[in-house]
Amino acid sequence: MRFALLATCIADSVAPRAARATVRLLERLGHEVAFPAEQTCCGQMHINSGYPDLAMRLIRHHVDTFGDYDAVVLPSASCAGSIRHQHAVVARGQGDPELAERAEALAARTYELSELLVDVLGMHDVGARYPHRVTYHPTCHSLRMLRVGDRPLTLLRHVRDIDLVELPDAEECCGFGGTFAMKNSATSGAILADKVANIRSTTASVCAAADPSCLLHIGGGLSRSHTPVRTVHLAEILASTEGTDAL
Repeated sequence: MRFALLATCIADSVAPRAARATVRLLERLGHEVAFPAEQTCCGQMHINSGYPDLAMRLIRHHVDTFGDYDAVVLPSASCAGSIRHQHAVVARGQGDPELAERAEALAARTYELSELLVDVLGMHDVGARYPHRVTYHPTCHSLRMLRVGDRPLTLLRHVRDIDLVELPDAEECCGFGGTFAMKNSATSGAILADKVANIRSTTASVCAAADPSCLLHIGGGLSRSHTPVRTVHLAEILASTEGTDAL
């Protein structure tokens, strides 16, 4: 299959290790991964902020850029969710049924990393080794929009030497929610405080997740509360092997 990586804006700007780890992992598993240099934002923040007309330019560009690949993989459940559930809806609502059809076809070939590994490649054990105590935060978009279920945890359970511990109230939001964290900072901060307390209770040294945006938010809360826990993307753990370490 011809895979293409959509790095996403936030991975490109603040979490490039997640994008690089995604490529490193898939290449180690024997797959060639293309990186279309002309890729840009998927348009999620424009859609969610109420600017579908501006999002249309990005949706069209995204479809033009990735339309010829067999599959598109993202280290972000949030952006994958937008592509799968918003692109065609926005295009149709803006009066472009042809673009909507193309967006639907591409959305069906677009996968968050754990979906690609488990559902497309049929893998549970990717040959990773990660000798750290880890707890996993299932992000809202991965749970409620993509419905990835326990795919990430299944992959983590097959990582060698990992000490995987359950996160209390794991399915509760971390409080990020894009602009929600800025427009409703007090509520967001209260939600984040609960998440940080739960992470701290696990005595884990690493908090993992499938969304760089949520990891950025959680990492800020951990840092401000002087909690010595690192935030590490799922891809970085799965890409780690003997002699390598995401930390």
